[in-house]
Amino acid sequence: MHILFDEAGKLLTGRLLSEAESSLQVELDSGKRVKVKSANALLRFEKPAPSELMPRASELAASMELELAYEFAPEDEFGFIDLAQEYFSADAGIPEQVAALLCLQGAPHYFRRAGKGRYKKAPPDVLAQALAAIEKKKQVQAQIDGWAADLAAGQCPPPVREQLYRILFRPDKNAPEYKAVVEAARNSHTAPLELLQKAGAISSAYQFHWQRFLFDQFPKGTGFPALQAPAIADELPTARVRAFSIDDSHTTEIDDALSLQGLGTGTVTLGIHIAAPGLAIQPEDALDQVARTRLSTVYMPGHKITMLPDDVVQAYTLEAGRDCPAVSLYVDIDEATLEPRESRTVLERVPIALNLRHDQLDTVITEDWLEGRTAAATAAAEIAALQPELAFLHRLARHLKAQRELARGKPETFNRPDYTFRLQGVQGSEPTGDERVLIGTRQRGAPLDLMVAEAMILANSRWGQWLADCGVPGIYRSQASLAPGMKVRMGTKALPHAGIGVKCYAWSTSPLRRYVDLVNQWQIIACARFGKTAALAAPFKPKDANLFSVISAFDAAYTAYNGFQNGMERYWTLQFLRQNGITELTASLIKDNLVRADTLPLVLPVLGAEGLPRGAHVRLRLGEIDDITLDVHGTVIERLDLQADSPADGAQASEDEEDEALATPLALAIDVSDTDDAAQAPQTPGPAGH
Repeated sequence: MHILFDEAGKLLTGRLLSEAESSLQVELDSGKRVKVKSANALLRFEKPAPSELMPRASELAASMELELAYEFAPEDEFGFIDLAQEYFSADAGIPEQVAALLCLQGAPHYFRRAGKGRYKKAPPDVLAQALAAIEKKKQVQAQIDGWAADLAAGQCPPPVREQLYRILFRPDKNAPEYKAVVEAARNSHTAPLELLQKAGAISSAYQFHWQRFLFDQFPKGTGFPALQAPAIADELPTARVRAFSIDDSHTTEIDDALSLQGLGTGTVTLGIHIAAPGLAIQPEDALDQVARTRLSTVYMPGHKITMLPDDVVQAYTLEAGRDCPAVSLYVDIDEATLEPRESRTVLERVPIALNLRHDQLDTVITEDWLEGRTAAATAAAEIAALQPELAFLHRLARHLKAQRELARGKPETFNRPDYTFRLQGVQGSEPTGDERVLIGTRQRGAPLDLMVAEAMILANSRWGQWLADCGVPGIYRSQASLAPGMKVRMGTKALPHAGIGVKCYAWSTSPLRRYVDLVNQWQIIACARFGKTAALAAPFKPKDANLFSVISAFDAAYTAYNGFQNGMERYWTLQFLRQNGITELTASLIKDNLVRADTLPLVLPVLGAEGLPRGAHVRLRLGEIDDITLDVHGTVIERLDLQADSPADGAQASEDEEDEALATPLALAIDVSDTDDAAQAPQTPGPAGH
């Protein structure tokens, strides 16, 4: 005796060995013996043999017409034997009965299960819907097959091209466009990105990186809603100073300016004046929502996406020739010892006399000029008139830097230059990726940069401490120690920042381009208005969940923006290599097989560095450039030094960690650090600028 049974939806046959009250012992064709529940036994038969039955029944089932079977099937609940007798004949044999069972089991849209071996016809309207869905699925699959064939043949169908970034970076795995790419990649044994490149889906490498970033960070576009800059309601006194700012020529968001009073009196008052959008923009208003969504200005060579609309920026930027609303920190400085003493914060309007542009003045305002070794005639009259103030600011900046280095326990060793990017021939509001790029250098520690950097560190640390003293929460950046791998953290407690060498540090000096600074400015304004009772009036209270939400969102956005800037700078560096026909470079070994180019902002992996010590100076030949992955490899062809440099200290090790991340920019991995606060911001303003 043989038996047909259902095992988890699969039909099996075997020889019946024994039978108990609720189970059967069955031997399969393979010789394996299994225990089967009696309720799962569907059919008992003597002939044909199980090995013959299923192939024959499958062949019969394939020949059955579903529409005819549906018509012949009883209206009420029925068994598969009933259908076999209706469809084939009243004396339908075992093969016909099993064929009917296979037909029923394989057509759930026609027949619904009503029990083991029992079925019921689907209602006609339900069947019609199911058949329509099946037909649609067939058409979609045919479309997928067609698109996959086109992709494999090197042609990209328009629907796939339109969904390119979603397919690559945030796919809907049920979408036919995605399935077509997967199918074509599988069939052609090609990675999806390479497949799409060969099919012409990516016509511009620059647009690929740009649109990818917009897709990820600005899915609704970079435009602003129609918003007006609100007027400042406060009656602000006008400061009796002549302030000046120091920025790059392309900077429109002029956040900070400086002034000096009392030179030659023994006590000099340093004024640090910060643009005050926080006096007009209020938490939860329309402009705040825009700023909180963007969180920071995004920088890249030749273009930027501002945190606030241009009209709003222009309303509060510290433009020369205007009395600009500002939050001013005045610090009394001992003119002899250069030690900072008391400080006070004032809400006021500040006359801005000059907007100095360091890229135009670095060759004029040098250490020699500041110290009187170069004639003042080399500078314009208005600049020459500032020489005494700039000279004092430079001496003060060097003193403040030395004090910070003493506090941090080691000098700051930022010896590498900052690289500047200039694009020639930009048409319209943004680059296309084909422009000629010029890469220049600017040594860190240039006098103008040093003045601004130290003044901003002084303001951020003084204001951070003042917030803590008033019991008002702020957003701080802290670093527990200079040990390798000790990252900079953001939080609401005034903790030390070992990397800068200050007791606490709260970004507050860039409220036009960083949301964290705008938040801190609101808190500082509350302290300026209410003093020790400011905690009751400040927009953000202690342990405010909103404050933690800002920190989390800003950290993520700031990391992504920094990563994109690094990626774009690497893109233009690779274009510089191609445009200038550079096939060889000199470089220094960082670690393992990674080297850093001597004269370009480029870190890359190389072959042939095995066994070379860290710091080894080599010449290498460049390989092929991939503009999509931003990848280029090199091969060491000559060692140029006899002995490697001494091992790097902690600061250098930290820079090397960042270099390793920059070697793979497409992953957008970036270690956010605060070296920019203690050093100087690059000519191409970045999110990390002062």
